[in-house]
Amino acid sequence: MTQPMMTLNDGRRMPQMGTGIWQISDEATPRVVARALELGYRLIDGAAAYGNERGLGQGIRDSDVARDEVFVTSKLWNDAQGHDAALRAFDATMARVGLDHLDLYLIHWPLPLMDAYVETWRALIRLRDEGRVRSIGVANFHEAHLARLIDETGVVPALNQIELHPSLTQAPLRAVNAKLGVVTQSWTPLGRGDSFAAPAVTGAAARIGCSPAQVILRWHIQHGLSVIPKSENPERLAENLAALEVRLTEDEMAAIDALDRGHRTGPDPDTFDYRQSL
Repeated sequence: MTQPMMTLNDGRRMPQMGTGIWQISDEATPRVVARALELGYRLIDGAAAYGNERGLGQGIRDSDVARDEVFVTSKLWNDAQGHDAALRAFDATMARVGLDHLDLYLIHWPLPLMDAYVETWRALIRLRDEGRVRSIGVANFHEAHLARLIDETGVVPALNQIELHPSLTQAPLRAVNAKLGVVTQSWTPLGRGDSFAAPAVTGAAARIGCSPAQVILRWHIQHGLSVIPKSENPERLAENLAALEVRLTEDEMAAIDALDRGHRTGPDPDTFDYRQSL
């Protein structure tokens, strides 16, 4: 199966579909990553907060796929915001993952109430310039957060990973990302099954002969989004990847677009402060 590729604004290329490893134990992660690579995935999305970076690196080493063929992402967690703290956190991530570089490193949340994300971004710019990470980006950033980063540093993120699914289509933020040349990547792309029973989804699935999950993943792909569904189940991993072969009509795309109701499964980036949940 040919993987569609996306070109980032720094000229580097990234597979459009990958798989995430959130909520997978460090012990299980090597098996899941190696199996995903065997099936044909070439993008693995991790994060310090997931607690399985060691397993991520081990899974890549256990695979028969060459390191240069795998696009590896990790993310800086909230307790390491700030320039120097971010540099130390990156060192810790690299020690855990055991790779010589990352392909993409993201600020996990803007945390505007902490007001440290610009200095954190300066640290990521330094890491990129030193060649320790090839591309840098953000996650859960809104237009104001992006504008401030760019205004104060002159560096545009390569990618913005946001919660995005049929119940939260994020059309305005997607338009902002597109205008800036920032790739939009969807987390929780299936919305935890929230739209699986919607007629717009079941109707398309029945016509094509595929699953509701495949319909929704294809909706992301046809919108030009990068998408990172996660699963520990080998059959589900294969099913998700096979969504690349599905094709939706314009009417089906529009019907799924109309499912938007502004429903978040995660925090609002404008108000989220991880310290409140400690």
